Amino acid sequence: MNKLSGQTMDLVGHNIEHLKKLFPEVVTNGKVDFEKLKLVLGEEIESSNEKYEFTWNGKANAIKLAQTPSLGTLIPDKESSKNWDTTENLYIEGDNLEVLKLLQKSYFGKIKMIYIDPPYNTGNDFVYQDDFRDNIKNYKEITEQNTKSNTESNGRYHTDWLNMMYPRLKLARNLLVEDGAIFVSIDENEFSNLKSMLNEIFGEDNFLTALSIKQRHEDRILKGDKDFHEVVEYCLIYKKSDQYKQFKRKKDNSSIDEYIYSITELEPPVEKIQMGNKLVEVFAPHQYQLEKLDPSEALFKRISIRGSLKEGNSSGRFYMKHLDGIKEKYGWLYKVPEMGNDQNPFRYFMLPQSEKVVNGAYFQGVPMDKTDLIEIPYPNFLDLVDVFNNVGYEGDVSFRNGKKPIKFIEHLFTLAGLEDDANSLVLDFFSGSASTAHALFHYNARDNGKRNFILVQLPEKTEDNSEALKEGFTNICEIGKERIRRSGDKIVKDSGNNDLDIGFKVFKLETSNVKLWNPDSENLDQNLFDLQDIIKEGRTKEDLLFEILLKIGIPLTSQIEEIIVQDKVIYSVGYGAVLLCLEDEIELNMIEKLITLKPEDFEPKVIFKESGFLTDSVKTNAIQMLKKNGITDVRSV
Repeated sequence: MNKLSGQTMDLVGHNIEHLKKLFPEVVTNGKVDFEKLKLVLGEEIESSNEKYEFTWNGKANAIKLAQTPSLGTLIPDKESSKNWDTTENLYIEGDNLEVLKLLQKSYFGKIKMIYIDPPYNTGNDFVYQDDFRDNIKNYKEITEQNTKSNTESNGRYHTDWLNMMYPRLKLARNLLVEDGAIFVSIDENEFSNLKSMLNEIFGEDNFLTALSIKQRHEDRILKGDKDFHEVVEYCLIYKKSDQYKQFKRKKDNSSIDEYIYSITELEPPVEKIQMGNKLVEVFAPHQYQLEKLDPSEALFKRISIRGSLKEGNSSGRFYMKHLDGIKEKYGWLYKVPEMGNDQNPFRYFMLPQSEKVVNGAYFQGVPMDKTDLIEIPYPNFLDLVDVFNNVGYEGDVSFRNGKKPIKFIEHLFTLAGLEDDANSLVLDFFSGSASTAHALFHYNARDNGKRNFILVQLPEKTEDNSEALKEGFTNICEIGKERIRRSGDKIVKDSGNNDLDIGFKVFKLETSNVKLWNPDSENLDQNLFDLQDIIKEGRTKEDLLFEILLKIGIPLTSQIEEIIVQDKVIYSVGYGAVLLCLEDEIELNMIEKLITLKPEDFEPKVIFKESGFLTDSVKTNAIQMLKKNGITDVRSV
């Protein structure tokens, strides 16, 4: 019976295994021979003392910190959860560094998209210091006191922020699927450092763009002596690998030419109107009729053209909507000069009789050729002033600062390819007021999608005298959970879709449920006696169950069935993929029942407590019975 290590994924060992697959000759007895590696790489070795590099004080420790296993766990909190038995969403309270370590085995390569809105390091936001020796103890101390801002008077102002961000981003990359992407919001303070850090972790070739998001009006009055008024923030986007699909806007490719061929001879135009630098001719409805088309093929209700009529502009494009139930196929006709097309120098557009263009109200540009209408790249500039002005009121919770509008986050979902992947998983490990969850509910409501989220947030205390504290929210996690509850209920009510997953399972970061033997203990006899029951006081078998699932790589939302045998419980996880009995004084009748739960198509993992058997003889016989019935992967904790 193999004993579970209790540690999270060994990232160093994982890296060595990957290196061994590429260059087996450079790995001997689990160690890398760098001299051989240099030979294998030939001339592609940087040996100069003077070279381009991105470094700071503490970077080596930041890298080590990402590779150091966590001995913590995540404790289920059913009372704070919603729809525990059915939901596939997760909300985790705790230091995101430790949580990211704990998620490595269960969610390695499973996240489609990561979006984070981390501290911008403005001097007022909180940037916490990690403890290389015992980060969970450090986290506990942090949550018992008010958080402290990283002020510019701190001599390690940028360094502290970099040391905080680097290991988290490095761990986050492991969780992405190969066609996934990460989106990171930032402003001017750390833009350059963040980009350099992401270049190193994800690779410069995987940089997609830096979105510029206008979120303030230019004429907003500011106090202070700034020379420039910042009206934009940024969102850096990196793909995991070349498997990422470049998503573009899909446009209607219906042919306008059908209308041209079916137009009868036209009388002189009723009027000519100026649109940009083009003179557009307007023909009255009674002058023509579209006789050759079936009513179901009449596709134009309104045409809205974006872009400019400036000579030579190729960015103009049009949008089309279906005209439901059209009976007569005629309306105002507009004849617009075409660009650079000698054979067809004009293009016609039809609107219903009641929708005549007035002073170019509908036309603000020139359509491109229809072959260019299938896919158009997304711009990297977004004007979201209006939605940012209203962001403080989204979600119906008292949390104004740092929130991102759901319209913006939904746009990122589309850029990440979630529109074509209705079963994807989204991670936000600086979740704040849970805008990402709210946006995902709204996004799913459009197409009945099954996309799910994992949110992680440090339970930072709300500020004294804040509206949030007056309303009873003692920390940011309480705000986030309440927003998820309210926004989910509202979206179901508004959409009428009761099939949406608007629940979430809450887990909280804690030290391991398993007692550790301390040979340096002053009372060694008592220490050994305590280890007869390995579960810490105040913890439950279910707490231990979820810790085991994390450590062996089973997702926290996996299906769990409880089978009761004479007041004792066998857990069947993932339809029998893992069978666990964490009871004391186990007898052979439990083993007999467990054998009947074995799936027909595969061998399960079976896990017991090391001290859980009634006698050593029962333990020996149990292992033999399992082996005889084709169950050889038996482990203990």
